[in-house]
Amino acid sequence: MSLCLNKYSVFGRRETRLSLKEHKRTHTGEKPYHCSQSGKSFTLSGNLKEHETTHTGEKHSGYLKVHERTHTVEKPFQCSQCGNTFLSSSDLTKHERIHTGEKPFQCSQCGKRFIHSSHLKEHERMHTGEKPYHCSQCGKGITLSRNLKEHERTHTGDKPFQCFQCGKGFTQLGALRTHEKMHTKGRKILHCSQCGKSFIQLAHLKDHERTHTGEKPHPFSQCGKSFAWLRHLNKQEIIHTQEEKCCTETQPKTPNR
Repeated sequence: MSLCLNKYSVFGRRETRLSLKEHKRTHTGEKPYHCSQSGKSFTLSGNLKEHETTHTGEKHSGYLKVHERTHTVEKPFQCSQCGNTFLSSSDLTKHERIHTGEKPFQCSQCGKRFIHSSHLKEHERMHTGEKPYHCSQCGKGITLSRNLKEHERTHTGDKPFQCFQCGKGFTQLGALRTHEKMHTKGRKILHCSQCGKSFIQLAHLKDHERTHTGEKPHPFSQCGKSFAWLRHLNKQEIIHTQEEKCCTETQPKTPNR
């Protein structure tokens, strides 16, 4: 049995020594696999092979299987912590880091760690000054894609963030939060840590958070299906009752002898 001393991850007899070596690279930042076309480097050989298909145009058979699940709604990969299900094993792995707290992607400039590689890439632009996104209206360079959307609203006039008290709309979430303080008068505003949506009641915030976590705490005793919200469970119970009643009414009556 092998042990990673950085995160106490255990690699048993069934796993190869290579698994431990590959895992250690998430801590050291070593990227020994290089693309001959673009020069981009990767931690794992599998990641390099996936990247190379962007040059060759080859479509991996695994991608087809994952894509087909978007039509069948099949989600075979389940989180052992919260029960949330996913289309692919990679999506499950990313989700599990929310529970474990693992942050395998480290910034080489300041040492800050991130759960997702995309978050690291966005952070690194703060050091390099890279601005890959440009406004189609005025040409201004933007660091993050979400900031580009916010900027474009200054041209379109779109105001997607609306005050639940008075209905006033805002182009940016921060502007909405500042405005909300005018209504609260000492009441605490609760914000969703995932998307920033605002709530006054804690129960409403917890209900909303399930849209991100996938938690389904309300099981239906008849079929075993679970629901995120009690109102959806109640609706299912009504449907089930109506179906049972319909089946009873349509059954042929046994003739009296």
